[in-house]
Amino acid sequence: MNTELDIKEEGKGGVYIKEDGKTLGEMVVGVKDGVLTAYHTEVFEGGVGKGLGRELLNAMVAYARKHHLKVVPVCAYVAAQFKRREEEDGDLRP
Repeated sequence: MNTELDIKEEGKGGVYIKEDGKTLGEMVVGVKDGVLTAYHTEVFEGGVGKGLGRELLNAMVAYARKHHLKVVPVCAYVAAQFKRREEEDGDLRP
């Protein structure tokens, strides 16, 4: 399994987990004006129950920190995880 980040020049893209050419999970994001917005996270059949949601979240958080971005969690999963991890991810809040 590998995790790929694909943010297009216009700031739209996502984080993807793939295995053998098949996408097992994705997090749809947008980046604009120093803010990364996490819109949607989904783990597909074949990836459920393997911790892939957390893996997507960790990759997004690493990207946001590397690029000094704040994160707006529109996605319910990301919002719930940020609430649980307030101390760990507090630096990413706008």
